[in-house]
Amino acid sequence: MRIVLSCLAAVSVLTACSGYAPPNQVTGVTRDEILARMGPPETQRQVEGGTRLEFPRGPYGRHTWFVYLDANGRATRVEQVLTETNFNRILPGMRQDEARQIVGRAGEVQGLARSRGVVWSYRYDNPFCRWFQIEIAEDQTVRSAGFGEPPECQRKVDNYTP
Repeated sequence: MRIVLSCLAAVSVLTACSGYAPPNQVTGVTRDEILARMGPPETQRQVEGGTRLEFPRGPYGRHTWFVYLDANGRATRVEQVLTETNFNRILPGMRQDEARQIVGRAGEVQGLARSRGVVWSYRYDNPFCRWFQIEIAEDQTVRSAGFGEPPECQRKVDNYTP
């Protein structure tokens, strides 16, 4: 009985994870097949030649998948957009919607004091414990952007006296 329960637990974990990412071979897969595998997209955008479905996996997820569909609703490509290459494209003065077009929805959004705007935070796969943050000003433009250390990585040193 214990073996059966272990096998059932393993199968449920594997099937739960199957919806995280798009299929390995995405070209030609229908919109319905993508949605059956990944669930509803967080955002759907019209792009040149078709539609883009956006699937952020957060707040602690480290991936945001953009799945591009042609005019017939078939996948043409998939892109995991939380990369340093894309983060380096986010520049001060850029409109917030331009930044969102590049990296999708933030995993966390925090307000700044005195209503000075918000900070978008993105965890992503990297060999270090860091995340990317975008500061959005009240006028909805990027004030600053850069890499930092997320709270879960900040170590407390007991009994430390400076």
